[in-house]
Amino acid sequence: MRLDKLIASQGKYSRNDVKKLIRDGLVTVDGEKAATSDIQVNPETSEVVVDGTPLCYREHVYIMLNKPAGVVSATDDREHETVLDLVPDGLKRPGLFPAGRLDADTTGFVLITDDGDFAHKILSPKNHVEKTYIAELADPISEDDVEKLESGIVLKDETRCLPAKINVLDERKIEIKICEGKYHQIKRMIAATGNRVLVLKRTKMGGLPLDIDLLPGNCREITQEELGVITT
Repeated sequence: MRLDKLIASQGKYSRNDVKKLIRDGLVTVDGEKAATSDIQVNPETSEVVVDGTPLCYREHVYIMLNKPAGVVSATDDREHETVLDLVPDGLKRPGLFPAGRLDADTTGFVLITDDGDFAHKILSPKNHVEKTYIAELADPISEDDVEKLESGIVLKDETRCLPAKINVLDERKIEIKICEGKYHQIKRMIAATGNRVLVLKRTKMGGLPLDIDLLPGNCREITQEELGVITT
């Protein structure tokens, strides 16, 4: 990989920044000052130091965000704060996007990454990666409603959802697990029972729960071990 592309891919510097750093003699490769920005380096084995700091190469980054209400799940929005606006500079890099969307008023676990293949894997219904939510409802939920949801409820537009898993926490509060991501899906599923969602929070993706120490609006990097928990 070209040296400038390697360094820029990690998010802190643009390619123009890298070229200036190299001209100023502030980039070394395996202990030698880099002469040009287009030299080829091995991301896995080359020791690259930028302005005195060793470069720790990661092909992709995976971020857990505790999304607060009012923030939109988009890469860019002219009117609203986006989930990417909440990512600190130390984790930012080109190509980041939210893997799956939450409504603006829905809170909780949003996974942000630059790995399209991984995002497809966890979002495709055929892979059955569950997303877990806590929903507070306007009215008590009945056993008949639970049965409809767990059997694959039909929405008002005649769309049939895959079966959900329901755990009734109290008469107006449920844990619901789905492996799809249709537009406003849980709200529409509950509406199809004649009820209404008042508060919705995503608490888990696959087997990985939202970090209880992560305050709303904060995020942290997901470890490789935790990535495996999502897909198992």
